[in-house]
Amino acid sequence: YSTFLQRAYDQLVHDVAVQELDVLFAIDRAGVVGPDGATHAGNLDLSFLRCVPHMVVMAPADEAECRQMLTTGLRYPGPAAVRYPRGSGTGVAAGTDLSTLEIGKADLRVQGTRVALLAFGSTVPAAEAVGRELGLSVVNMRFIKPLDRTLLLELARTHDGFVTIEDNVVAGGAGSGVAELFSAEDVLRSMLHLGLPDSFQHHASR
Repeated sequence: YSTFLQRAYDQLVHDVAVQELDVLFAIDRAGVVGPDGATHAGNLDLSFLRCVPHMVVMAPADEAECRQMLTTGLRYPGPAAVRYPRGSGTGVAAGTDLSTLEIGKADLRVQGTRVALLAFGSTVPAAEAVGRELGLSVVNMRFIKPLDRTLLLELARTHDGFVTIEDNVVAGGAGSGVAELFSAEDVLRSMLHLGLPDSFQHHASR
């Protein structure tokens, strides 16, 4: 569970990341967890994982991508994390293929205009539906760390604004990583970060 990884943070940092060990963290119950209560909500993991040096952090959009990411993390020569939500998936067949993903490579799902929706993990299907309806670009970001710098800068040249969407607290989350990248590259664009508020979620659903 994402929430249980919090009590092992010292081990994650000192025993795995500092040593650059090839350990894969398969993190279940990420994001909101329905009626399980605040102690079981996994709404902090993107914030506390992406700040750890050497970590690769992934979030799948569906079952097939989850399989690919687990394979990618297993074969990556360093610490990696795949975080996925509680409950059933979108209905995409996972298949039997053990192919890997290119580290840090996002997937442009919809080519639109003016505004780009940058969706992370389980938020991708909803973002894609909205993007197609409104004519917006939609990106399945796949990687929280490292981000797809090349694609983000390309989109910044052709879009006026960005909306980041994640099932993590906004503070320090995936959207913060995008804002940090743009700031480092002197990119000034309007940004809206959609995610969980600065509070504990006692009951919530996807």
